[in-house]
Amino acid sequence: MNNGCLEGDVQTRLRVLGWMARRFGGRKPRTMNLEGTLAMLPDSSLFPLYRNGLDPVPELREKPPVSRLPLPLGIRAWLVTGYEPVRAVLGDSSAFSNDFGKFAAKVGLTAGEQPGGLGMIDPPMHTRLRRMVMPEFTMHRLARLQPRIEAIVGDRLEAMAAMDGPVDLLQEFALPVPALTICELLGVPYEDRDLVQKFSAARFDLGDGAYAPLDAINESRAYLRDLVAQQRRRPGDGLIGSLIAAHGDELSDQELAGLADGVLTGGLETSASMLALGALVLMTQPGLAEPLRRGEPADALVEELLRYLTVVQVGFPRFAVRDLELDGASIKEGDIVMCSLIGADRDGVLGPGMDRIDAGRATTRSHLAFGHGLHRCVGAELARMELRIAYPALIRRFPQMRPVTDPAARRASIVFGLEALPVAL
Repeated sequence: MNNGCLEGDVQTRLRVLGWMARRFGGRKPRTMNLEGTLAMLPDSSLFPLYRNGLDPVPELREKPPVSRLPLPLGIRAWLVTGYEPVRAVLGDSSAFSNDFGKFAAKVGLTAGEQPGGLGMIDPPMHTRLRRMVMPEFTMHRLARLQPRIEAIVGDRLEAMAAMDGPVDLLQEFALPVPALTICELLGVPYEDRDLVQKFSAARFDLGDGAYAPLDAINESRAYLRDLVAQQRRRPGDGLIGSLIAAHGDELSDQELAGLADGVLTGGLETSASMLALGALVLMTQPGLAEPLRRGEPADALVEELLRYLTVVQVGFPRFAVRDLELDGASIKEGDIVMCSLIGADRDGVLGPGMDRIDAGRATTRSHLAFGHGLHRCVGAELARMELRIAYPALIRRFPQMRPVTDPAARRASIVFGLEALPVAL
């Protein structure tokens, strides 16, 4: 901190945040996670997580590019919705910290309770871990998974074809495809794959109260710690085994479990939401699906669907490490900064008609569905591979598929998605 006055002010706000976690959380232990904390907030603070159909709600659209986010008890937070300022925040790790653990520790969390993985740590630890993980996510390395993803997709399509009556596309296709893919990537035993899928589906849903996601996260991490311990003894050929073989004791069990949890967090529920929502778009706008039926590449359509849907609604919270100006707003050291990725990806600075899907759209700016900067999603290429395989296969196998009801979206979830997607095949 730059001076004692600012440091005291920041510590006061952090103590208030800790009090909120304890006050609204009842008798649960003194733990705090992003999903649980968000679930405690009033509706006036949760509008960045709401949608009007597939579009951002008017409250989000009406905000200036950088505005105060109303939080109780005087906590200073900012919502960033403009494309350029969002890129500026995500791309500047010297001005905005991702180290949530450093701040959470000031309100009484232990190291084991702080978020793991790459998303909530800063350099140099982030640099060290990302350098170890990235070789596993190059296109060359991921190519080995393509035949397996094609087989998983084919198996799920045939299983659906054998079912009577309407089929829940979310449960029977959109969730199993990335779940089985991530399990292949991590090296999860077949008998545990339903369990891993359950962990991921529960952790992003804020509808069951503050501690439902926290319980799922704790269960998931306990399982992954056990899996890491097993692979220390007998390394497999998945991500965990490969990291152990390449780096050995350079990575602690906690770091490995955190990395695996980050892959699970970033790669399963997000891809499942994209598969379900993208399929809904293709069913309700059949002209978009026609090129896929003709066998044309899905690459451009996948990118436009990623931008249009931007299922990760807000990025991990950032904390200003110094006083600064952002698009005319005065951000103070220690302020929380939340970036609306869906707001940025619908910003008119990207071009005209950003509220419609145009697979032939010409733009020089890349979408932010995978984030930007140091914390851009490491699994972006794996997600693209899944979508490019799954959408054409689904459309060609069931060309007359249609929804049988208006699908209900989750009301407030960091990852936007559907509760179910019943379809007639």
